[in-house]
Amino acid sequence: MDNNTRTKRRKPEKKKSSFLKKLGCSIGIIFLVLLIAAGIFVWKVYSDVTRTTDEIYQEVDKNEFREKPIEVGNKDPFSILLLGVDTGDLGRTEQGRSDTMMIVTVNPNTNQTSIVSIPRDTYTEIIGRGTMDKINHAYAFGGVSMSVNTVQNLLDVPIDYYVEVNMQGVKDIVDALDGVQVTHNLSFNYDGYSFTEGQTTTLDGDAALAYSRMRYDDPNGDYGRQARQRQIIEAAMKKVASFSTIMNYQGVLGTLENNMQTNLTFDNMVSIFNDYRGAVSNVEQIQLEGSGTKIDGIYYAIISDSELAEVSNTLKEQLEIE
Repeated sequence: MDNNTRTKRRKPEKKKSSFLKKLGCSIGIIFLVLLIAAGIFVWKVYSDVTRTTDEIYQEVDKNEFREKPIEVGNKDPFSILLLGVDTGDLGRTEQGRSDTMMIVTVNPNTNQTSIVSIPRDTYTEIIGRGTMDKINHAYAFGGVSMSVNTVQNLLDVPIDYYVEVNMQGVKDIVDALDGVQVTHNLSFNYDGYSFTEGQTTTLDGDAALAYSRMRYDDPNGDYGRQARQRQIIEAAMKKVASFSTIMNYQGVLGTLENNMQTNLTFDNMVSIFNDYRGAVSNVEQIQLEGSGTKIDGIYYAIISDSELAEVSNTLKEQLEIE
């Protein structure tokens, strides 16, 4: 009787041991499948991103302002000229002009990012053409190259990289990011959208475009519009710098491929994402301001030497240029 009892007691132990082995084997298989799936996903992301960056990459012929090029892989502070061009807006297909010009400086050592808006009517020398004109005409005359060289000359700072986005691209990029969150700095209605000062909302592409384009009803005119454009850019930068967009990466890449050109390489972008994201959380917005006047019946913004020197020195400090 005792022997039978002992025999009966041993049987559950064998079943338990067998169950644990099967469970361990199942977990191992599941883990292996997940690991393979993750590897395939990472490879797919890498493949898609490298293909897109190859498509949007476009070198620029510019005057060198540095003794030696910077290396984002070494965590050097750098600058980017953002050009928002009106090609693609309202069905336009011609060269167009740069409606939006901003210099973004990023310093990983101080975790600081600055965004400087340049009025599109700024009266300055157009480098490569030898004439004085509105700065946004540089793009119409000579594209990105002439724009970069003209901005470098105006503010006496190097432009390391550029990003050119057409107006349609602003809408598409915001939509690809599932919207951007902005606190409205003015109450107004435009293109069927209503914005209330102090209210924080998530704007889709059409709303973001409307918010950033209104000018004539703003008491600050084009300067007010530029402030709202900086808000959209800052919100988009923070969204891109987060990991929240990774699952929608294909939509983002497709949008960039159709609407953007840059001289940032894939390796540059990886380095910036890994080593510079902390600076995006600390953004300083700067407005280059001038006085409006007419020359031969055409309106221009005249920037004083003192204003140019102050903004130039701020950018040089950010870029750690003596």
